Amino acid sequence: MSGAGYEITEQGPGEHRGHEEAPTGALGVAALELKPALEAVLMVVDEPATEEHLARVLQRPRRAVALALRELADDYTRQGRGFDLRLVAGGWRFASRAAYADAVEGFVLDGQQARLTQAALETLAVVAYRQPVSRSRVSAVRGVNCDGVMRTLLQRGLVEEAGTEPETGAILYRTTNYFLERMGLRGLDELPELAPFLPEADAVEGDSPEGIPSFDVDDSGDSQTDH
Repeated sequence: MSGAGYEITEQGPGEHRGHEEAPTGALGVAALELKPALEAVLMVVDEPATEEHLARVLQRPRRAVALALRELADDYTRQGRGFDLRLVAGGWRFASRAAYADAVEGFVLDGQQARLTQAALETLAVVAYRQPVSRSRVSAVRGVNCDGVMRTLLQRGLVEEAGTEPETGAILYRTTNYFLERMGLRGLDELPELAPFLPEADAVEGDSPEGIPSFDVDDSGDSQTDH
């Protein structure tokens, strides 16, 4: 990264250190270099992050954050990276460049041949029973970060975006008609009334002999979900 991006009038402590190791100690987040800190945060966001939010989290003036974000975006474009930093829906997030769409599509389609993992099945169950629901809510229910799994479900066409949450602006997700088709359901009202449970991967990704996957639990009353 070019060091020019650190010539900001309202600098935070340590921001001028270039590629030196980020300081730690009492100053905490405010002592970190701004650009690497922004990259680290944006790498894990599941919704576009606003400049105000980033400034608050990183304890920096919004003006400094806004300038650093634009310089990062310019850096990626100039370096010919396969991704860019975009301002969308009032916030910033990483995205792959259109020029590499064929490579991304090939990877996604190849991944569709793989079975859904247990984590994906459990996440799909949460969406099915809590929809419309945000990624953060799904992660809270499962107790782990579900960003990667949610991307897989989106790529498989099993879930889709369903607007935004009025209070937070977070994107909401719901199951798709393709999900109902794979489950052999006519509507969500046919989901079992028990605690969230979905059949194993074979039922999701392939037809059962009767064309309708079973939602039965075993004789002990426990679901087939592995823990």
